[in-house]
Amino acid sequence: MLNVPSQSFPAPSSQQRAASGGRSKVPLKQGRSLMDWIRLTKSGKDLTGLKGRLIEVTEEELKKHNTKDDCWICIRGLVYNVSPYMEYHPGGEDELMRAAGSDGTDLFDQVHRWVNYESMLRECLVGRMAVKPAVPKDCREEKKVLNGMLPKSQVTGTFAKESPISPSYDWFQTDSLVTIVIYTKQKDINLDSVIVDHQFDTFRAETIIKDYSYLIHIGLSHEIQDFSVRVVENVGKIEIVLKKKESTSWECLGRPLENHNSLIPKKDKGLYYRKCQLISKENVTHDTKFFCLMLPRSTHLQVPIGQHVYLKLTITGTEIVKPYTPVSDSLLSEFKDPVLPNNKYIYFLIKIYPAGLFTPQLDHLQIGDFVSMSNPEGNFKISQFQELEDLFLLAAGTGFTPMVKVLNYALNNIPSLRKAKLMFFNKTEDDIIWRSQLEKLAYKDKRFDVEFVLSAPTSEWNGKTGYISSGLLSEFLKRSSDKSKVLICICGPMPFTEQGIRLLHDLNFSKDEIHSFTG
Repeated sequence: MLNVPSQSFPAPSSQQRAASGGRSKVPLKQGRSLMDWIRLTKSGKDLTGLKGRLIEVTEEELKKHNTKDDCWICIRGLVYNVSPYMEYHPGGEDELMRAAGSDGTDLFDQVHRWVNYESMLRECLVGRMAVKPAVPKDCREEKKVLNGMLPKSQVTGTFAKESPISPSYDWFQTDSLVTIVIYTKQKDINLDSVIVDHQFDTFRAETIIKDYSYLIHIGLSHEIQDFSVRVVENVGKIEIVLKKKESTSWECLGRPLENHNSLIPKKDKGLYYRKCQLISKENVTHDTKFFCLMLPRSTHLQVPIGQHVYLKLTITGTEIVKPYTPVSDSLLSEFKDPVLPNNKYIYFLIKIYPAGLFTPQLDHLQIGDFVSMSNPEGNFKISQFQELEDLFLLAAGTGFTPMVKVLNYALNNIPSLRKAKLMFFNKTEDDIIWRSQLEKLAYKDKRFDVEFVLSAPTSEWNGKTGYISSGLLSEFLKRSSDKSKVLICICGPMPFTEQGIRLLHDLNFSKDEIHSFTG
């Protein structure tokens, strides 16, 4: 699975991608594009040097392969010869060499952990790391799992010491219903915190608790018709009610599946995808479209404010994935929190890059076609709105997308808010997304104001011009009072965001007053 913006990974001008840790992009040589790499992997050429053999690799053996021409890297127990990929890697050879002859899992996760390296480097697979045989599980422990208490063996010593979280679950039934109750013991749990997927007999419920993910993953013992999710916020209790297909008594909930009843840091969890159906798409600007996707009937998922998801398509036999931030259906519609549980629609504003791989394919989808969508990712916290008085939004191009839900939520749910201002940077007037809606919102709500800044305006343009600068920001970022609580959100291409953050620090805004979006 490859993360592919337009020309490079990620494109220097891309405004809708996850943070890449500030790593620099290296211009690729002619004939070293993503498509060239895909063609090479399908050419039948031996990219491992082992003539198709898979071997078991010891730590000592791995350490020997640490040069550019002989570079092996381990990612989650799989060892790859990445020497053939060196010239195709947009992050440059030096970035790959940082993990040469070692376990590069942590480094990989910092940059693009959502990438399916098994697909991208399949033809470079050397083998698996040699590991000590695992200690067999006590079958009695498996029985304890479905009683709902988290066995200590499934929470490593590190988690047990550092995490105050100790979730558990239980279940009970009536003639027609089965209720799974998750006890998070946290008071900041809401419907956004719970993601439930049911497919055939597989039931998966992931709960985000602070910086951890708690997973219930079960092969149900009986069929169900439907389910609903309810959260009792003041005690942090989640109730997932399953409607039985037949009114029979269940002797057990089911069999535990992979990672069932596990608690792991969010940063260590993998991404889970489900297929969503394209319901509509319409033009917004000359190169940006508004997409509406419908979640499966058997999925409960609400994307929290300020978070993004990954969309995945298979192109020329390779899975390609790209991050996008969902938006509201409109800036002018009433925004309520929490969103109704039966809300099944996810909306996106997506710029189409004609020379790209992913967005033209996405644009070619017909109504009724499917695209895979991941669980939400991101670190924006609603608590940042607490007692907020002044909200300033700095957006460039499609970096506007995270601002949509932030703006809607702030104007409709923050009683202390005095003003919200958006400075929206674009190249031309034709590039401004939802300009009419923004102007109508400013007219409707006197707390809101929008300023458009163009870098390549026509002679008829009477508004502000140029790029993000100290002069523009110092005039724009005026508090409603000397000690008012401020939040500044910024999103756009990496150079825009990095320059903006430097300027904000120069203007004496603290780190706690600034949030940069990464998707």
